Amino acid sequence: MNPHGLFCPNILSFIFVILLSFHGEALAAENHENFLKCLSLQSNTISKVIYTQTNSSYSSVLKASIKNLIFSTPTNPKPVFVITPFHVSEIQAAVKCSKKNGLQIRVRSGGHDHEGLSSISDVPFIIIDLINFIEISVDVEEKTAWVESGATIGQLNYRIAEKSQNLLTFPVGTCPGVGVGGHFSGGGYGVLLRKYGMAADHIVDAHMVDVKGRFLNRESMGEDLFWAIRGGGGASFGIIVSWKIKLVAVPPTVTVFNVPRTLEQNATKLLFKWQCIADKVHEDLFISPLLLRVNSTMVSVFTALFLGGVDRLLPLMQDSFPELGLTRKDCREMTFVESIVYLDGYEVEEPINVDVLLGRDFHVRFFRGKVDYLTEPIPEEAFQGIYDIFLEQDQETNGVLMFFPYGGKISEISESEIPYPHRAGNIYTLLYYAGWDLESTDDTYQRHDNMLKKLFNYMTPYVAKNPRTAYINYRDLDVGTNNKLGHTSVQEASVWGKKYFKNNFYRLVHVKTMVDPENFFRNEQSIPPFNLVKDEL
Repeated sequence: MNPHGLFCPNILSFIFVILLSFHGEALAAENHENFLKCLSLQSNTISKVIYTQTNSSYSSVLKASIKNLIFSTPTNPKPVFVITPFHVSEIQAAVKCSKKNGLQIRVRSGGHDHEGLSSISDVPFIIIDLINFIEISVDVEEKTAWVESGATIGQLNYRIAEKSQNLLTFPVGTCPGVGVGGHFSGGGYGVLLRKYGMAADHIVDAHMVDVKGRFLNRESMGEDLFWAIRGGGGASFGIIVSWKIKLVAVPPTVTVFNVPRTLEQNATKLLFKWQCIADKVHEDLFISPLLLRVNSTMVSVFTALFLGGVDRLLPLMQDSFPELGLTRKDCREMTFVESIVYLDGYEVEEPINVDVLLGRDFHVRFFRGKVDYLTEPIPEEAFQGIYDIFLEQDQETNGVLMFFPYGGKISEISESEIPYPHRAGNIYTLLYYAGWDLESTDDTYQRHDNMLKKLFNYMTPYVAKNPRTAYINYRDLDVGTNNKLGHTSVQEASVWGKKYFKNNFYRLVHVKTMVDPENFFRNEQSIPPFNLVKDEL
């Protein structure tokens, strides 16, 4: 008999869970202490660049590289340690000791990850933040440069322009604060994709630390791994610390324009016509519309970069897109590096505002994004459904559609040349984007997320199919059906893997199996090795 119930099964279970919790915490503390001891044995300098949760600078260092504030709230999981290395040896030590002590690694270069996978994890983890790996060495004669992964797109653009008197650059995006590590390893596209293709198409060497803590270059890593990190997502294979890139030529003068048109000014017909010519105009011309709500109407803003002067641009526009009615007064001539500032929404000053290019603190806000590829134009009548979704939102729900044209050089390169496969047949990329600067609440996030999902679902009949393709640099955890932390089988992962990489996914799996068979470098959408499951392909 047990009249007081002191040893009832529920109480025993409760006590057992508490004891297990204490045991788990004690074990974790021991592992963390062992990790620190391991680091001290591996590196004499790493103690100066490691931040524990009890360190007074921990919070500021953690938040410094998070550009999407959704992942900077108190409820997000926090790393056990943040490491901001200056030397490759410190990265090697962190890899070896993390593996030995069961800690997950997340790597940051710029911190713009759409899903925050470079800053959060649901298992005990550390962050290796490459914020100090920012050296850029430009060789104008050889038309090459070495750039470390923590440098930003803006810094790279500026240093190349500075060294080459504005005659060379590199085909990257136009958001200056994005880190080159994530940008390059996912492929990296920008306003020069029609002229030169992707950033990763022009990478000729790389330095990385692999799962064994070895420092590798192109020769020692081998061509399979070198292929994989140029568009397959570097976080699946190791930590890429620097890249050797082949620079490309730009004219001393380029032309930009930014022309808004409302629905009353035939924005719908202009958008439809743009779809028909976007991938067919001269490769020196990149016209990228934005579609957004302004008060109670919709506005399409036609933004463009032309690699040449206005006297050459105007006849081209008259031949290919006369409906826009472009005039000389709509256009501005400037250097290419100034155009990066202009296209990012800043006023171009004399001298150029170098803070926009060299700073790291811009575009820190809450944001969500999704992406599609289109192989055929959206029918003109279908735009009304897009407008309806925008106009049914309240005034505080902000969204924009961004249209990025393809054609030209990017369509001439084989789908299998690098892991980024989205080449011939695509006429443009469509980015669904929502950003807000107010303090985020669950309701704010949900409203913006719901709007994007409505737009995304509405577009299903009009976008690429079988598969509905996506871009790893706009990572989306809604893509696919299973996003468990790196324990996904190849069959499960192929649901999103084929969307990001098409048939290149299987070659990436082979490389992963070869270089990291135990799946140490992993996240919710990392490339899995074959041996996670027995019954594969």
